Amino acid sequence: MAYKPQFYPGATKVAENRRNHINPAFELEKLREIPDEDVVKIMGHRQPGEDYKTVHPPLEEMDLAEDYVRDLVEPISGAKEGHRIRYIQFADSMYFAPSQPYDRSRLYMSRFRGVDCGTLSGRQVVELRESNLEAISKNYLVDTELFDPATTGIRGATVHGHSLRLDENGVMFDALQRYEFDEATGHILYVKDQVGRPLDEPVDVGEPVPQEKLKEITTIYRKDGVAMRDDMEVVEVVKRIHRARTLGGYCPLNEIFDAYL
Repeated sequence: MAYKPQFYPGATKVAENRRNHINPAFELEKLREIPDEDVVKIMGHRQPGEDYKTVHPPLEEMDLAEDYVRDLVEPISGAKEGHRIRYIQFADSMYFAPSQPYDRSRLYMSRFRGVDCGTLSGRQVVELRESNLEAISKNYLVDTELFDPATTGIRGATVHGHSLRLDENGVMFDALQRYEFDEATGHILYVKDQVGRPLDEPVDVGEPVPQEKLKEITTIYRKDGVAMRDDMEVVEVVKRIHRARTLGGYCPLNEIFDAYL
């Protein structure tokens, strides 16, 4: 019997959005076109046009010992070239941001190869070979529905206080003031890179996604939106995992399931 992945339970729109993010066959909606060099500027790891720094020679030039696993796993392009590993980190507002840290880690590991994810309550960092990271950041993480200029922040440091406050323009609070709302155009401009270093010129990442669309594409359960308690299948699955872990100690037995679930 062919295996059919079950990405996420639930019958609500939030559950459907979570399934779509994790499903690599689902095409994310493209909402904007940010130039490659502008994404590079915000990330701040190298200057646009600068060669990628390497940490080892190209794999083809290396005299490596025989390794069965290496023969099985095709290296990604950045690994073949020896590019160094860099990161990008996002903070997502609780106010109907398109994604959130756990959703990001699930979709990164489901859709991309060679990623190393770090998941915290209010931020998510992903590490990858630099050239691959830039391509993913531009084509998936910034240009598509995963990013809202107002409620999603690219923050390599000091993300704190981000989720609880929106200003009069609906823009998420940033202690380092990396971006600002341009009242003349209605767009968000990054004036600093992700760790807070000033940019030579602002980077325009477009206009905020309207609130109604945010509520349609969000992956966040909220009492004033779609409440998790209204999604009974999700509640049942979460309770089952919690009880099996708590009572079964990571090794749940049939007796545990039969007695408590």
